[in-house]
Amino acid sequence: MNKSLWRHVASARTSFQWLLALCLAGLALGAAAQTNSIESVTTNQQGGSVIVRINLKNAPAEAPASFSINNPARIAIDFAKTDNNVGKSSIDANQGDLRSLNVVQAGDRSRIVLNLKRAVQFKTAVDGNAVIVTLDNQVGGISSPAGPGPSAPVAVSVAARFAESGAGTHSLRDIDFRRGPDGEGRIVVDLADNQTGIDIRAQGQSVVVDFLRTRLPDSLRRRLNVVDFGTPVQNINTFVQGDNVRMVIEPRGNWEHSAYQSDTQLVIEVKALKEDPNRLVQGTTKLAYKGEKLSLNFQNVEVRSLLQVIADFTNMNIITSDTVGGNVTLRLKDVPWDQALDIIMQSKNLDLRRNGNVVLIAPRDELATKEKLELEARSQLSALEPTRTEVFQLNYSRADTFRTVLEDPGARRILSARGRSVIDVRTNQIFVTDTPSKIDELRQLILLTDIPSRQVLIEARIVEADDQFSRNLGVKLGYTDLRYQTFGKPSGNGLNGSISGNYAGVGETTLQTPLSGASYVPNTQFFSLPAGGLNGVNPASIAISLFRSGMTRFLNLELSALEADGKGKIISSPRIVTADKVKALIEQGTELPYEVATSSGATSIAFRKANLKLEVTPQITPEGAIILDVDVNKDTVGRETRAGFAIDTKHIQTKVQVENGGTVVIGGIFQQTERNTTTKVPVFGDLPGIGNLFRSNQRSDDKTEMLVFITPKVINERVNVR
Repeated sequence: MNKSLWRHVASARTSFQWLLALCLAGLALGAAAQTNSIESVTTNQQGGSVIVRINLKNAPAEAPASFSINNPARIAIDFAKTDNNVGKSSIDANQGDLRSLNVVQAGDRSRIVLNLKRAVQFKTAVDGNAVIVTLDNQVGGISSPAGPGPSAPVAVSVAARFAESGAGTHSLRDIDFRRGPDGEGRIVVDLADNQTGIDIRAQGQSVVVDFLRTRLPDSLRRRLNVVDFGTPVQNINTFVQGDNVRMVIEPRGNWEHSAYQSDTQLVIEVKALKEDPNRLVQGTTKLAYKGEKLSLNFQNVEVRSLLQVIADFTNMNIITSDTVGGNVTLRLKDVPWDQALDIIMQSKNLDLRRNGNVVLIAPRDELATKEKLELEARSQLSALEPTRTEVFQLNYSRADTFRTVLEDPGARRILSARGRSVIDVRTNQIFVTDTPSKIDELRQLILLTDIPSRQVLIEARIVEADDQFSRNLGVKLGYTDLRYQTFGKPSGNGLNGSISGNYAGVGETTLQTPLSGASYVPNTQFFSLPAGGLNGVNPASIAISLFRSGMTRFLNLELSALEADGKGKIISSPRIVTADKVKALIEQGTELPYEVATSSGATSIAFRKANLKLEVTPQITPEGAIILDVDVNKDTVGRETRAGFAIDTKHIQTKVQVENGGTVVIGGIFQQTERNTTTKVPVFGDLPGIGNLFRSNQRSDDKTEMLVFITPKVINERVNVR
């Protein structure tokens, strides 16, 4: 029974609930013999800290248990076997972050509640017969009550943030996952100390927990799959991010989370939200209502009195119309006060209008009628208001761009029905005649739109590089017979025929029969397989002649070889300046003529472009980055065909985001060609060793690469572009 009552006290959300819960606990438990008592409570502010001194009758046997909650910001200090002799239950402080104190007694326990303006760090110490509580000016963490233990979590704000405390480095010792009795998922984090700064927030469909300036052991750097536990939590990913440790909890479905800390143990609970057809508001109330939670239980109470209770709870100025009346029976438990107010107004068909920190509540029909009358009165006043004429000089925008706004009857005009405007394109001025209020609206519109457009310098670099390598080896073999150098029939037993020809590749032989009066060819080449040239470069060669002693017959052998290695680079760098969101084009190249047939059968001359072209449309984002819609062409004149010259095209079109002044490679083309060619005499070229004299080898390795770089830069209006 005691445990259940104290758990109810710990989960109370308002001052009224704290007092009511403690009184119920006192009635149930009764009075018991006390061994100590609280005599007085004093507060004192020293610099940025607030000192709370709790004077007891006797020195406490041990330090009192304490815990804090973040929403609302409170610190509770429990004194076992101690009664309240202060003489009052509420103490106003208004010092630093401390607003007030509540001293309540239940049975043989007393509790002091510190009501704070925000969550702060606190320390407790025993000084003789007094307990000293020090409130630091740093934003603090959260903890759980020492009385009921971890089984009684205290809900905190969904977007609760806990700043780092202390300058040291902290650490995580263990991460565990458990399933709660109601199917909720509990992530239990064991910390090395209770001063670790923690930041808990809902981010999208995940819960993100940051442990500030905290180390993570290698054994805890892992991703936990907890689907088998049957809770809303699916995965828990823990990793290091800079100096912090980040834990990302991934639930599914409709859920809400809470967190509490007990000394060095942090517990994060994620539970599912089930739709109840009897609930007035389905789903997660945290998305719609942000007020402090309260509980209301009234039977047949006046609505005006109920609104006064909410006004006292929120310290809000509420004006209630005289027509608001009637009674309502209401029972709400732990709901945000703005949701409770919304439920009350819906039940009585009421509505509110906010003006600063004052709220007017009245029936909907009454507010609608009042606003309608105000609009009609304003319209009548506008019809009777005198008109005036004003001239607007535009500096950057063109005057005719306002024609639609000012003159088009089908558009939403700024001017009233009595307003007139004249646009002078030559002087870029607008002459407007209308009421002063409409002229003021037009002036605000011109101030917002008549501003200089930001300009962007776009520079593209198109780099084309090639690496060519070629190696050729060739041979020539010939035969010369000087005995046949005269015309007519040869004398002696000479050669009656010769082999002639100069062939590259496969050698051919032709037998020529000597005729009377014919000349014989003295130099005969059996085959010719020389090394080929590369780009107009002739190969090097070496020749050897073998002859007989009579110097009448020669055998000629010529070896030729060529090895060429060529590298080249072509850089094209078009630049262009344009305004934000305005397309720009720059190009340079050649137009090639070609013939085209017309419908009448005649021919005409048309032209095709072989250009270097840069077409780009920049867009400057609010963060300062630049989005580029780029179209780059690099065309060159190719080989000549029967129909004209071909065009070698390289084209890139894309859309990319680049930081201001940054460079990005938007595309590239790499091409490699390898070729090995062998030309030989059949049979002889395949002979081992000597076959090299009867064949020619050629090897080539060509590489080409093209890269396109884009560098955008926003031009400062005060700096000239060079």
